[in-house]
Amino acid sequence: MKGNLFVVSGPSGVGKGTLCKMLCEKDEKIFLSVSATTRAPREGEVNGVSYHFLTNEQFDEKVANDEFYEWARVHNNRYGTLKQTVQDKLNEGYDVLLEIDVQGGMNMKKQENDAILIFIAPPSEEVLRERLTGRQTETPEQIELRLKNAFGELEYKDRYDHIVINDDLTTALDELYALIVNERNS
Repeated sequence: MKGNLFVVSGPSGVGKGTLCKMLCEKDEKIFLSVSATTRAPREGEVNGVSYHFLTNEQFDEKVANDEFYEWARVHNNRYGTLKQTVQDKLNEGYDVLLEIDVQGGMNMKKQENDAILIFIAPPSEEVLRERLTGRQTETPEQIELRLKNAFGELEYKDRYDHIVINDDLTTALDELYALIVNERNS
Protein backbone atom coordinates (compact mmCIF):
# COMPACT_ATOMS: atom_id res chain seq x y z
CA MET A 1 0.00 0.00 0.00
CA LYS A 2 1.37 3.39 -1.00
CA GLY A 3 2.14 5.84 1.79
CA ASN A 4 0.81 9.37 2.29
CA LEU A 5 2.70 12.56 1.58
CA PHE A 6 2.66 15.13 4.39
CA VAL A 7 4.01 18.65 4.05
CA VAL A 8 4.98 20.17 7.40
CA SER A 9 5.61 23.91 7.34
CA GLY A 10 5.86 26.77 9.76
CA PRO A 11 8.14 29.62 10.64
CA SER A 12 11.73 29.13 11.67
CA GLY A 13 12.00 28.35 15.38
CA VAL A 14 8.49 26.89 15.75
CA GLY A 15 9.79 23.37 16.43
CA LYS A 16 8.82 21.62 13.20
CA GLY A 17 12.20 19.90 12.91
CA THR A 18 11.99 18.58 16.45
CA LEU A 19 8.43 17.37 15.91
CA CYS A 20 9.29 15.63 12.63
CA LYS A 21 12.26 13.88 14.23
CA MET A 22 10.09 12.72 17.14
CA LEU A 23 7.43 11.41 14.74
CA CYS A 24 10.04 9.27 12.95
CA GLU A 25 11.24 7.90 16.29
CA LYS A 26 7.65 7.13 17.30
CA ASP A 27 6.65 5.27 14.11
CA GLU A 28 9.01 3.38 11.81
CA LYS A 29 6.61 3.80 8.86
CA ILE A 30 7.18 7.57 8.85
CA PHE A 31 10.10 8.81 6.75
CA LEU A 32 11.48 12.35 6.89
CA SER A 33 12.64 13.45 3.47
CA VAL A 34 16.00 15.21 3.56
CA SER A 35 15.96 18.48 1.63
CA ALA A 36 18.81 19.78 -0.48
CA THR A 37 20.23 23.21 0.32
CA THR A 38 22.95 25.60 -0.73
CA ARG A 39 23.40 26.93 2.81
CA ALA A 40 26.48 26.01 4.79
CA PRO A 41 26.11 23.27 7.42
CA ARG A 42 25.63 24.35 11.03
CA GLU A 43 27.69 22.76 13.75
CA GLY A 44 26.69 19.11 14.18
CA GLU A 45 24.77 18.87 10.89
CA VAL A 46 25.65 15.90 8.69
CA ASN A 47 25.45 15.83 4.89
CA GLY A 48 22.74 13.42 3.75
CA VAL A 49 21.18 13.31 7.22
CA SER A 50 20.42 16.93 8.12
CA TYR A 51 20.36 18.14 4.51
CA HIS A 52 21.95 17.31 1.20
CA PHE A 53 24.44 20.20 1.16
CA LEU A 54 25.05 21.28 -2.43
CA THR A 55 27.12 23.93 -4.12
CA ASN A 56 25.26 26.49 -6.22
CA GLU A 57 26.53 24.69 -9.32
CA GLN A 58 25.24 21.30 -8.14
CA PHE A 59 21.87 22.84 -7.26
CA ASP A 60 21.65 24.49 -10.71
CA GLU A 61 22.35 21.12 -12.36
CA LYS A 62 19.53 19.43 -10.43
CA VAL A 63 17.14 22.26 -11.35
CA ALA A 64 18.10 21.91 -15.02
CA ASN A 65 17.51 18.14 -14.85
CA ASP A 66 14.07 18.62 -13.21
CA GLU A 67 15.12 16.59 -10.15
CA PHE A 68 13.19 18.74 -7.66
CA TYR A 69 9.49 18.69 -6.83
CA GLU A 70 9.94 22.22 -5.69
CA TRP A 71 12.69 24.58 -4.74
CA ALA A 72 12.80 28.08 -3.36
CA ARG A 73 15.12 30.79 -2.18
CA VAL A 74 14.77 31.23 1.58
CA HIS A 75 16.95 33.42 3.80
CA ASN A 76 19.36 34.01 0.88
CA ASN A 77 19.89 30.27 0.29
CA ARG A 78 18.09 27.72 -1.88
CA TYR A 79 16.24 24.65 -0.62
CA GLY A 80 14.63 21.88 -2.63
CA THR A 81 12.81 18.55 -2.38
CA LEU A 82 14.29 15.73 -4.46
CA LYS A 83 11.61 13.79 -6.37
CA GLN A 84 13.20 10.35 -6.54
CA THR A 85 13.67 9.86 -2.79
CA VAL A 86 10.09 10.86 -2.02
CA GLN A 87 8.56 8.63 -4.68
CA ASP A 88 10.69 5.63 -3.71
CA LYS A 89 9.63 5.86 -0.06
CA LEU A 90 5.94 6.41 -0.86
CA ASN A 91 5.98 3.35 -3.12
CA GLU A 92 7.59 1.33 -0.31
CA GLY A 93 4.57 2.19 1.89
CA TYR A 94 6.14 4.87 4.05
CA ASP A 95 4.31 8.02 5.06
CA VAL A 96 6.72 10.73 3.92
CA LEU A 97 7.17 14.02 5.76
CA LEU A 98 8.47 17.03 3.89
CA GLU A 99 9.62 19.69 6.30
CA ILE A 100 9.59 22.68 3.97
CA ASP A 101 8.76 26.38 3.97
CA VAL A 102 5.36 27.75 2.95
CA GLN A 103 6.51 28.56 -0.61
CA GLY A 104 7.47 24.91 -1.01
CA GLY A 105 4.24 23.79 0.60
CA MET A 106 2.14 25.76 -1.87
CA ASN A 107 4.22 24.40 -4.78
CA MET A 108 3.90 20.82 -3.53
CA LYS A 109 0.11 21.09 -3.32
CA LYS A 110 0.04 22.18 -6.98
CA GLN A 111 2.18 19.19 -8.05
CA GLU A 112 0.80 16.56 -5.67
CA ASN A 113 -2.88 17.25 -5.04
CA ASP A 114 -3.03 14.37 -2.54
CA ALA A 115 -0.37 15.98 -0.34
CA ILE A 116 -1.66 16.75 3.16
CA LEU A 117 -0.45 20.14 4.38
CA ILE A 118 0.15 20.68 8.11
CA PHE A 119 1.17 24.08 9.48
CA ILE A 120 3.05 24.21 12.78
CA ALA A 121 2.32 27.54 14.48
CA PRO A 122 3.79 29.19 17.56
CA PRO A 123 1.46 30.06 20.44
CA SER A 124 2.39 33.73 19.91
CA GLU A 125 4.82 35.94 18.02
CA GLU A 126 6.62 36.75 21.29
CA VAL A 127 7.24 33.06 22.01
CA LEU A 128 8.62 32.67 18.51
CA ARG A 129 11.01 35.59 19.06
CA GLU A 130 12.20 34.02 22.33
CA ARG A 131 12.77 30.64 20.67
CA LEU A 132 14.78 32.09 17.79
CA THR A 133 16.91 34.21 20.09
CA GLY A 134 17.42 31.33 22.53
CA ARG A 135 18.86 29.01 19.86
CA GLN A 136 21.94 31.22 19.57
CA THR A 137 22.70 29.79 16.13
CA GLU A 138 22.31 33.01 14.16
CA THR A 139 23.52 36.58 14.29
CA PRO A 140 21.08 39.31 15.40
CA GLU A 141 20.70 40.31 11.74
CA GLN A 142 19.85 36.74 10.74
CA ILE A 143 17.32 36.51 13.58
CA GLU A 144 15.61 39.71 12.42
CA LEU A 145 15.45 38.37 8.85
CA ARG A 146 13.97 35.08 10.12
CA LEU A 147 11.40 36.97 12.23
CA LYS A 148 10.39 39.15 9.30
CA ASN A 149 9.96 36.04 7.14
CA ALA A 150 8.16 34.20 9.96
CA PHE A 151 5.48 36.85 10.26
CA GLY A 152 4.92 36.60 6.49
CA GLU A 153 4.76 32.79 6.68
CA LEU A 154 2.11 32.93 9.40
CA GLU A 155 -0.24 34.51 6.86
CA TYR A 156 -0.28 31.20 4.92
CA LYS A 157 -1.50 29.00 7.77
CA ASP A 158 -5.15 29.12 6.67
CA ARG A 159 -4.19 27.62 3.29
CA TYR A 160 -3.06 24.43 5.05
CA ASP A 161 -5.27 21.41 5.70
CA HIS A 162 -4.40 21.34 9.41
CA ILE A 163 -2.85 23.72 11.95
CA VAL A 164 -1.00 22.43 15.01
CA ILE A 165 -0.01 25.00 17.64
CA ASN A 166 3.27 24.06 19.29
CA ASP A 167 2.75 25.48 22.75
CA ASP A 168 3.64 22.20 24.47
CA LEU A 169 5.88 19.76 22.58
CA THR A 170 4.19 16.58 23.85
CA THR A 171 0.69 17.85 23.07
CA ALA A 172 1.77 19.06 19.62
CA LEU A 173 3.43 15.69 18.91
CA ASP A 174 0.29 13.78 19.96
CA GLU A 175 -1.90 15.99 17.78
CA LEU A 176 0.42 15.68 14.78
CA TYR A 177 0.69 11.91 15.15
CA ALA A 178 -3.09 11.57 15.42
CA LEU A 179 -3.46 13.48 12.12
CA ILE A 180 -1.03 11.12 10.38
CA VAL A 181 -2.63 7.96 11.77
CA ASN A 182 -6.09 9.25 10.83
CA GLU A 183 -4.98 9.89 7.24
CA ARG A 184 -3.23 6.50 7.09
CA ASN A 185 -6.39 4.71 8.19
CA SER A 186 -8.82 6.63 5.96
